[in-house]
Amino acid sequence: MATITFDSLKLSDKLKASGFTAEQAEAVVRVIAEAQDDLVTKRDLQIALEQSLNPMKADLLVLKWAVGLNTALGLLILGKLFSH
Repeated sequence: MATITFDSLKLSDKLKASGFTAEQAEAVVRVIAEAQDDLVTKRDLQIALEQSLNPMKADLLVLKWAVGLNTALGLLILGKLFSH
C-alpha cells in the first residue's frame, strides 16, 4: 500500500514544542506511522478496478462474437430462403 514520507523527528519536536510530553509525541508519531499501512493510493484503486473488470471484458468479447456469428447465420438463412 501507500507510504507517506514524513520527518518523524521533526513532528515529534513540534509536538513537544506545543506542549506534548516526549511519551505523547512518540505515541502520536508511532500511530501515524502505523496508520500508513492502511492507506490506499489512486493507483491501488485503479489496479483493483482493472482486475475486477477483466473477466467482464472477456465475457463481453465472447458475447460480441456470438452476436456477430448469429447475425451472420441469420442473414445467410434469410438469403437462402428468399433466393428460391
